[in-house]
Amino acid sequence: MKANNDDKACFSDSLQAQLINMGVIPTLVKLLGIHCQNAALTEMCLVAFGNLAELESSKEQFAGTNIAEELVKLFKKQIEHDKREMIFEVLAPLAENDAIKLQLVEAGLVECLLEIVQQKVDSDKEDDIAELKTASDLMVLLLLGDESMQKLFEGGKGNVFQRVLSWIPSSNHQLQLAGALAIANFARNDGNCIHMVDHGIVEKLMDLLDRHVEDGNVTVQHAALSALRNLAIPVVNKAKMLSAGVTEAVLKFLKSEMPPVQFKLLGTLRMLIDAQAEAAEQLGKNVKLVERLVEWCEAKDHAGVMGESNRLLSALIRHSKSKDVIKTIVQSGGIKHLVTMATSEHVIMQNEALVALALIAALELGTAEKDLESAKLVQILHRLLEDERSAPEIKYNSMVLICALMGSVGSIPIEKHYTENLGTEASKNHRFERSHHLGQLPAVSLLIC
Repeated sequence: MKANNDDKACFSDSLQAQLINMGVIPTLVKLLGIHCQNAALTEMCLVAFGNLAELESSKEQFAGTNIAEELVKLFKKQIEHDKREMIFEVLAPLAENDAIKLQLVEAGLVECLLEIVQQKVDSDKEDDIAELKTASDLMVLLLLGDESMQKLFEGGKGNVFQRVLSWIPSSNHQLQLAGALAIANFARNDGNCIHMVDHGIVEKLMDLLDRHVEDGNVTVQHAALSALRNLAIPVVNKAKMLSAGVTEAVLKFLKSEMPPVQFKLLGTLRMLIDAQAEAAEQLGKNVKLVERLVEWCEAKDHAGVMGESNRLLSALIRHSKSKDVIKTIVQSGGIKHLVTMATSEHVIMQNEALVALALIAALELGTAEKDLESAKLVQILHRLLEDERSAPEIKYNSMVLICALMGSVGSIPIEKHYTENLGTEASKNHRFERSHHLGQLPAVSLLIC
């Protein structure tokens, strides 16, 4: 009886796990170093590494060897496309490990990748185009490690950072994509973001987006918006980016039907208006934007887009505290979505919804009353208070909202409770915004009130 493919795969994985446990990886790395002139043996080592590197359990053992140094040394000697491709197939899975990322950077892999890009960028040969993509993709992967990224940034003055910047205005879509993704990866801490905004990166990204408005490349749009969103997280960058016209550049993609673009567009706008009252009011009175948000709040097939739409709708009210914004959202049918948002499984979203609803009750209850009633707000607040699983701040915020609905605003300083700390929301939620997507919200909550 023949084993099926699944059985073979399990058997193969089991054998590989045994080999790893026996310490075969250091032995093979040592062999590669000693016999690097033997083409046949080198090729067999690469085949073995390619299979073993796919297993997560192997990464730590690889990290304890000088595999990075040996592979880079071997890579530099290769001139044939097929041989370099074999090494790439080992490098890609290994580079998923942060320790190995740093080792590869220190071994000089980045310089090799930049050289390949320079050599292949103008070629129209299929092999060269494939190698350009592989090299630039691997470059972006190396920047996903915090230590490797910071080492290559070098305070914004490093050769690698400057070379990557030159990819953005390129006419090559692959380099535009890799350049924008690299900027998004460099923009993972405040210092880097502030430096980049002060040195004109925002304008380069907006120019790139302008080239992709009509029938543009969706992956480039997504990457450029990702970079702008990350750059907008530090408080000091927001006003500068607003003045540079980022909002207008981003709104050009409001008609996009691509969920990845929609998701990043929403996140960028939400970051930009955090504690920026004037910008929040201007956007909140934009009927086309608000109507689009209300439409996306019903995008049940795309949870990320739906969640970000709800959060931006809430943010427009919280940061503007504007009656006109509330009226625009009421007229566009957005109230029911804010009420539904108060029942979210994510505490941070519940709090954001309750903040917005409290401001509606305090500032423009007459306009919103019918919609609040239709959405069964009172019943939902009752459930939140009854539910033992509701976080203490959710219960507190629900009670404040009930008091506001009952007209007891005078005795409860809603402005103080709900808006005192909104200006520092970005700093409170700073690390979270950089490292989590909506679907991965942490269980901890923010006490916004």
